[in-house]
Amino acid sequence: TAANYSRGELMFRRFVFSLLLSALVPPALAQQYPTRPIRIIVPFAVGGPSDIMARIMAQKFTELHGQQVVVDNRAGAGGNIGMGIAANATPDGYTILVVSSAYVVNPGLYTKSSYDPEKSFIPVSKMVASPNAFIAHPTVPVKSMQELVKFIQANPKKFSMATPGIGTTPDLSAVLLKLTTKLDYPTVPFNGAGPVVVTILGNQLPVGCVAITPAVQHILAGRLRALAVTSAKRSPAIPDVPSMAEAGFPGQESDTMQGMLVPADTPLAIVKRLNADVVNILTQPDMREKLAGLGFNIVASSPQEFAQQIRIEVAKWTKVIKEAGIKVD
Repeated sequence: TAANYSRGELMFRRFVFSLLLSALVPPALAQQYPTRPIRIIVPFAVGGPSDIMARIMAQKFTELHGQQVVVDNRAGAGGNIGMGIAANATPDGYTILVVSSAYVVNPGLYTKSSYDPEKSFIPVSKMVASPNAFIAHPTVPVKSMQELVKFIQANPKKFSMATPGIGTTPDLSAVLLKLTTKLDYPTVPFNGAGPVVVTILGNQLPVGCVAITPAVQHILAGRLRALAVTSAKRSPAIPDVPSMAEAGFPGQESDTMQGMLVPADTPLAIVKRLNADVVNILTQPDMREKLAGLGFNIVASSPQEFAQQIRIEVAKWTKVIKEAGIKVD
């Protein structure tokens, strides 16, 4: 009993017990998790690739765990608003962030960021990636990138290029094309790919660059015309569309990733549980077919692999942004 120990011995035993308890609690939490609804924050508008991926994962998580999963779109400031909200959320596994490549681009783009890409979150997995594509309304009299370039050259300052936001990889692809070809056109940033697709479908802006996911079905139906994809090879989702290199513009490769993160200090046992769930979901045969049809390439990386890629990508895009002289604030 406690009476048989000195005060020092009792305190030491309590200290050891607390250490043992802290070691045992996280796995127990992971086994019980989740016991209530989960919120997935998407820092972009409805209809973009991050939103599409988040809703697919939300449905699968609900089926897997029997808990409601709510997608919360918090668009604005190139994704910074939603990322900041997620960074300040309680780190208990009940707030998840699904991001695009803006996560690794924004730190080099904004002088004041709402998050630190290496400290504010714990990576769960890079889930998928998709190529970007230059798209046009069918009424635009061009059927290739070469024709688009000649058309813009013949009509200087009459065309604008819609993109999902300043500094997103589609936006940087549009900027890189402009620098490479010395074309004179402004880019018009939106709060996500969804609004870009809607704008081009309505012919309000006839040309744009987006990740292909929200545009695939419209391309296949003929409502949009895809001129080229920015991947090294053609996308299986739209195999008739050439790569930028095939179209005569080498060195323009880029893609848009979709990753899952949780706020820093989330128990590692829950991070491992989430990663296992993500890998399990993404490797299901029906999911492979569904995601391929949407233009997603499955990655399903480990937390460690995703963390390493984040460090590499932040350095890469910060250098590109600095060399291009792109400034937001």
